[in-house]
Amino acid sequence: MPPTTDSQGRTFIHHPNGQTTHYILSDYTDPWKPATSTQTILLQPGFARHSAFWYHWIPRLSCAGYRIIRRDLRGHGLSSVPSSSTEPPYAYTLDTILSEIIDTLDQLGLQKVHFVGESTSGILALALAARFPSRFHSITLISTPLYLPPAAQTLFAFNEPSWPAALRILGARGWAERLAAVPGTMAHPDPGYEAWWLEQIGVQSGEGLAGYAEFLCREEVDARGWVERGEVAGGGVPVLVLVPERSAAVRVEEAGWVKERVPRARVVVVGGRGHEIYTEMAEECQTEFLKFLGDLEGGKVKVVEEEG
Repeated sequence: MPPTTDSQGRTFIHHPNGQTTHYILSDYTDPWKPATSTQTILLQPGFARHSAFWYHWIPRLSCAGYRIIRRDLRGHGLSSVPSSSTEPPYAYTLDTILSEIIDTLDQLGLQKVHFVGESTSGILALALAARFPSRFHSITLISTPLYLPPAAQTLFAFNEPSWPAALRILGARGWAERLAAVPGTMAHPDPGYEAWWLEQIGVQSGEGLAGYAEFLCREEVDARGWVERGEVAGGGVPVLVLVPERSAAVRVEEAGWVKERVPRARVVVVGGRGHEIYTEMAEECQTEFLKFLGDLEGGKVKVVEEEG
């Protein structure tokens, strides 16, 4: 089934596994030029955040001449939540999540994109660069941990039996209220932002987020092995790492570890008070991202050519 548009103008991808993915396409490029003349940026929000959170990136990226896609993760935003009664049951594995991203590109007719993965979605970016390097002009990691250690999972559990259990017990908004109280997480210079942030997280179901949290806790969702074994560097996909200076979930040293093993990676430390620098420090992040893309086009970032 091709992508569809509902009565409210919202657009969806229908995957072979029965799930649907919500996406928003923002295309302000010259309509008389062929689609192949314009590169596309895919913005993939991190855990508990959906496409609406990235509204403020669209004007500047559009003015720079790019087509932009914002995509909701499985169980997030308007994307479907797998049902426990489905037969066969939904396989919440890395292969499944990555295949849905590649299927999104295929159904939209996109051979290659710049992929921006925020927070844990940067783990997906590294996996995609290792497994499907021919599909990506570049990947950008923003506030990305290489994996979620037990300490992080305990933090996100907020004294409940587990992180997924906390989401089911507290609900999406209740869980977000607990998270917002932790220093180094959500931060924004506008005091009105927190209320909007909570409202947006609250439109999602606790069950939808819990299922994805269980996925993130799987041992296979760990980028250290792909980076250590040279799978990311070997794929030749240019990498930009924007690492927050003061995050409760990511250490600056992790970006340095990636740089040592992916020599062509560009690492930029971004200030701010918390983890979500894509919004708190949006202008700086956008500037570094567009500079990176400009250097790619100008040949200043070395790209490994595919053999054959």
